[in-house]
Amino acid sequence: MASQTTGRAHHPVLVVMGVSGSGKSTVAGILAGALKWDLQEGDDLHPDANVAKMAAGEPLTDEDRWPWLEVIAEWITDHTSTGRSGIVTCSALKRSYRNVLSAASEEGAEVIFVHLAGTKDRISGRLNARMDHFMPSSLLDTQISTLEPLGEDENSIVVDIGPPPTKIAEQVLVELEKRAGMSESH
Repeated sequence: MASQTTGRAHHPVLVVMGVSGSGKSTVAGILAGALKWDLQEGDDLHPDANVAKMAAGEPLTDEDRWPWLEVIAEWITDHTSTGRSGIVTCSALKRSYRNVLSAASEEGAEVIFVHLAGTKDRISGRLNARMDHFMPSSLLDTQISTLEPLGEDENSIVVDIGPPPTKIAEQVLVELEKRAGMSESH
């Protein structure tokens, strides 16, 4: 697991990110339950036109994503401006998308990207086994090619999706605890 940190987490918002099939919803749900933080499924914020496009096997364009990212950013701002921590799922594939989301935090707040990273084979197997989602596995290649690695200056926690989701969540919780201890010592 790799991590980078910037700033202090007074009331952080976690953006659980990664390509479709990486386990964002499952891990975010476990984290939200453990932390007792608000949880927002980012896919639920997609306009109907985006859902229909993805269900038809068409990749979204940046133009499709910007309105969706703005709604997620509003959710982040709503939480950080009122001092509430939260967790939102979002693929956040490009640096420009993550910039919109991290800029949504209020002063003293922190957006932390929790990247669930895995191999194409592992993720493809998960997508093929999934029946309850509008994102077909045929779009995985597009998402993988779009994914831009997190920069060293991005506030992030990167975890491998190999272990079971509860173990992945435990790794994230340990890292958050370390960060909380670091900010208390300053």
